[in-house]
Amino acid sequence: MNRMAAGQKQNPSLQDAGARGLPRAAERESARLLNVPNFLTLCRLGLIPIFLSLLSRQRYTAALYVFVAAAITDALDGTVARWFNARTELGAYLDPFADKLMLVSAFVVMTIEGTFPGWLLSVVVIRDVVIVFGYLMLSFFAGERIPVRPSYLGKISTFFQLTCVIAGLLQIGATDPGYWYALLYATVAVTVLSGVHYSYRGLVWLGSREPEMFS
Repeated sequence: MNRMAAGQKQNPSLQDAGARGLPRAAERESARLLNVPNFLTLCRLGLIPIFLSLLSRQRYTAALYVFVAAAITDALDGTVARWFNARTELGAYLDPFADKLMLVSAFVVMTIEGTFPGWLLSVVVIRDVVIVFGYLMLSFFAGERIPVRPSYLGKISTFFQLTCVIAGLLQIGATDPGYWYALLYATVAVTVLSGVHYSYRGLVWLGSREPEMFS
């Protein structure tokens, strides 16, 4: 009887320890998600409204500094995540979202301001819409999350789009129209090719899963 009573007295303390362990586990998970790479990505998201505000006021030099700072945080968060093995599922979604939001926002505002022609914005936006819509459709039919790995053409396309933004902020179109339009045409070509390549990869993946999906 004494042992049973002692056991009953210990149970509340065990329950208290378990209750205290839950918040600690939640704190550890929060700390893991809000690590340095994800913090840098959040900083990049915070720079977007500042960048757009400067663009709308045609303060191109200041906007260029903010854009370069955002690009530096983009390089840093990926490097830190790889070196310290700090990759998280949140970061896998947040990082490309921040990159794309910055780029598309810049293209939209700079097109409204007359820096970019409308056809360039159309190609960039249509390509992104096709990729996102195709990804969602494949995930829906497959019933699982598809791993996303940027292709070399995708990285080259992003590089050209970044170069367009920087060249636009430096007003290269007014000083060297020949180079400016060559850059715009090259960006369109690489953007279209990367969109076709991503679509091809999606169809290949779908073809490899089709027997399982419809069996």
